[in-house]
Amino acid sequence: MTPEHPAPPLPRFVLGDEAVALAALHAGIAAAYAYPGTPSTEILETVERHAAEFDVVAHWTANEKTALEQGLGVSMLGRRVLVAMKHVGLNVAMDAFVNAALVGIRGGLVVAVADDPGMHSSQNEQDSRVLAEFARIPVLEPADGQEAYDLTREAFAVSERYGVPVVVRLVTRLCHGRSEVVCVEPEAAAGPSKPDSPRDWVLLPANARRLWREHLEGQGALEEWAAHHAVVQGGDGRRGIITVGSARAPYLDNAPDLEAPPPWLHLGAFPLPTEVVRDFAADLDAVLVLENGYPYVEGLLAGALPTRWSVEGRRSGALPEDGELTPDTVRAALGLAPRKALPAVGALPARPPRLCQGCPHRDSYAALGEALKGFDEWAVTGDIGCYTLGALPPLGAIESCVCMGASIGMAKGASDAGMRPVLAVIGDSTFLHSGVTALMDAAAHDSPMTVLVLDNETVGMTGQQPTILPDSRLLPVILGVGVDPEHVHQIEVHPRSVDEMATLLERELRHEGLSVIVGVRECIVAARHRKRAEAAGAVG
Repeated sequence: MTPEHPAPPLPRFVLGDEAVALAALHAGIAAAYAYPGTPSTEILETVERHAAEFDVVAHWTANEKTALEQGLGVSMLGRRVLVAMKHVGLNVAMDAFVNAALVGIRGGLVVAVADDPGMHSSQNEQDSRVLAEFARIPVLEPADGQEAYDLTREAFAVSERYGVPVVVRLVTRLCHGRSEVVCVEPEAAAGPSKPDSPRDWVLLPANARRLWREHLEGQGALEEWAAHHAVVQGGDGRRGIITVGSARAPYLDNAPDLEAPPPWLHLGAFPLPTEVVRDFAADLDAVLVLENGYPYVEGLLAGALPTRWSVEGRRSGALPEDGELTPDTVRAALGLAPRKALPAVGALPARPPRLCQGCPHRDSYAALGEALKGFDEWAVTGDIGCYTLGALPPLGAIESCVCMGASIGMAKGASDAGMRPVLAVIGDSTFLHSGVTALMDAAAHDSPMTVLVLDNETVGMTGQQPTILPDSRLLPVILGVGVDPEHVHQIEVHPRSVDEMATLLERELRHEGLSVIVGVRECIVAARHRKRAEAAGAVG
């Protein structure tokens, strides 16, 4: 091809997560930060694979708050940055997230948040649009892989134009679905520069009040911007359809079966473009809202539309209140007859998840079971990680799992309530994410409880990402918060050491003060990957 007629960009067959990462790289980011969490993990993994090619910093962080704070540092120096997390991770980052809306964003700051409707790998279904609205931060919501790429590219420019972070909201099926995505020419990355007005980054009350007013005054401009992402198609009838982001797909799957296409509005950006919605609904009697997640738009319409309209969706009962939208649930809401289906033949029995054969957590739980035989009652609090599967039969080893790091705080509370003994089970990565601060509370009061840190030297549940601090550096952290060195132990976890570990656990469970035991053995899957890589390196 001649320079006047360059070859068209080649499509790539990629995950939605990969499309977001490629868009960020092509937008000229200087850095990307994340804490691993399904379904967002592949975003930073993709940036990592291409980091050298694009001269980009790509770092896993201790938690989502530190990731966003590092992103703010990059943006303050006028360079673009991507921060990725799953929906519950946004809770951890909320302090930085809300305040990031006020500072004078310079380099585009994009926060890619992966929601998990249907809770495929999460403990709740929360909708990140609600948290973005709380912070008055704009949201782009792609409907497919191509939009995941295109809208992420746009998000960096929007962030710089309006001086705010921008959320790209994804959902599991989009994150992990593959599609053809056409990429465009990468942009050159900007160099670092300090802000002209440092006051815009110092949230003292006098500055913060001014910045908050300016942020509120800018909401009208953001709503006008969002209106450009609204697509209206005319149709027949007095009942209109509003689709939001990824909910477009199940609607289009059913649209050919409708007698006539109804009026249709598709939304891909927020704040809600109120005037667009009012104009769309002007000649309608009813509106059906299709969205993945909370009935967010459905709720907003109660304020946007006068009461003569019937607004249908998850709240009204036209759609299930929980789970993902499917072609079948949308079909019913559209008033279409169910599709004929073949009868299930030889359905496979349910196979609940379980710990891998040879997993070191099995040995730790075996030791714990032996240790608890010496007590009439106890409380064992658990945490987020592969080891959470210890709650299932036949192990039945842990009795709680609420949020990252909660095992240690809940154990202290159970101890304060008078239970003896109390044990907290937590993984190495989760301990560093959110457990250290709770351990400080326990150490400050020498609470009678034991913490068992299951150190498998990786973030196993999300695919063997590196733990932010290796196992050899856990003990100094534990001792540094003030735990009595006589009651801090490290033991190798192995079938041969179950009895030794059980004896140690029982002894420390009887101690009327705080104790910490770190059980160390490499994740069996990570060990296989490591040995395979070492063998390939030796051959190479």
